[in-house]
Amino acid sequence: MNSLELTVSATDFSRPRTGASETRLTDAERQPCEVWTRVMGYHRPVASFNTGKKAEHADRLFFHLGK
Repeated sequence: MNSLELTVSATDFSRPRTGASETRLTDAERQPCEVWTRVMGYHRPVASFNTGKKAEHADRLFFHLGK
C-alpha cells in the first residue's frame, strides 16, 4: 500500500466534484493549520507561545530584499 492511500480519508470523495470554484467547506469541515516559527534557533509551534509572544508574532512584517 502506498503512503498516499493511507493519508486520504473517505470523506474526501463524498462531496460531488462540480468545479473548484464551487467547492466550499463549512467551518466544521476545516482543519486548523499549525503554524511554526523559528525562535532562538529552535522551531516551535506558535500555538505554544505565551500571550506576549503571540502578540509579537502577529506584529511581525515580512519583506523581501531587492537585488
